[in-house]
Amino acid sequence: MRHLLAALAFLTRIPVRVEPPFVVEEVGKSARWFSIIGASIGVVYVAVYYCFRNLLPASIVAVMIVATESFLTGALHLDGLADMADGFGGGSSRDEVLRIMRDHAIGSYGAVALILLIAIKLAALTSLIERQQATPYLVIAPALGRWSTVLLNVLLPYARRTELEGAKPSGSVTENVSWRDLAIATVSAVLIVLPLAHLHGLVCWISVLAISAIMARICWVRIGGVTGDTLGANTELCEAAVLLIPLAIGA
Repeated sequence: MRHLLAALAFLTRIPVRVEPPFVVEEVGKSARWFSIIGASIGVVYVAVYYCFRNLLPASIVAVMIVATESFLTGALHLDGLADMADGFGGGSSRDEVLRIMRDHAIGSYGAVALILLIAIKLAALTSLIERQQATPYLVIAPALGRWSTVLLNVLLPYARRTELEGAKPSGSVTENVSWRDLAIATVSAVLIVLPLAHLHGLVCWISVLAISAIMARICWVRIGGVTGDTLGANTELCEAAVLLIPLAIGA
């Protein structure tokens, strides 16, 4: 139960009070529940959709869903996308990329990345709502987006290796995510994705794997691993891909 609560506290802004407080090892092990937490976030999106779909235009409902994501997660992953875009776009060396990503100010690369990502999400959601196809993908997108975080945590080491680079003395979450955690997260994702979208869900999963593989390659070459920012960026890109897939294949 503590691992599930740790995942909820880590991925959302829902207040979770436990004694003693969560330690890094527990947060790492909580990755096994990331798919479940992602799907739960998706259920909130579905609730927003059903509450307003007959009252407001599809485009406004799409905005409300994206706003709900930002409220629930504290824009955690969007912030990661902006930081990664600034770091990888403006940094010429590994040290410079890591330094820029630690700067909380948003630069031009980050601003453009956020605008484009949100525009894609809004356009995709609007089209899905107009076609009355949104419900399953509102759950699948955040579930697979969070699952991709577990995958990258297992595949790559944490890029910040010294305190000067931003590593914490207590260690990183990445170091405590195991293949067993990935297996549990994968089984959970299968039980969510396939019943909701069947073969189309499988296509969504393949797209998430492809994006994650590209992200893993880029991160390995540029900084030798992953950071919280790159994981957040990958989550957002995977979510956007899942929303686009049913439109591309005419689901």
